[in-house]
Amino acid sequence: MPVLFLIIVGAAAGLIATRVMRVEASLMATIGIGIAGALIGGLVLRFLLVVSGMAAGLIGAVLGAMLLIWIYQQFRR
Repeated sequence: MPVLFLIIVGAAAGLIATRVMRVEASLMATIGIGIAGALIGGLVLRFLLVVSGMAAGLIGAVLGAMLLIWIYQQFRR
């Protein structure tokens, strides 16, 4: 289903992109450009979200470890 959504959105995005950039292309080329752009953009966005999600997990883990060390030090005194 996500790929079908990217294809539909890509067709519209291709039409908008060719109009904004003032590119003369056939209807099929416009739809193809939009679909390819949507697929590439979707994959890049998913990759960035995964990487940022992993980085957020690492940051959260470090902050949690720092909190536990601080609590340990407070009880040790």
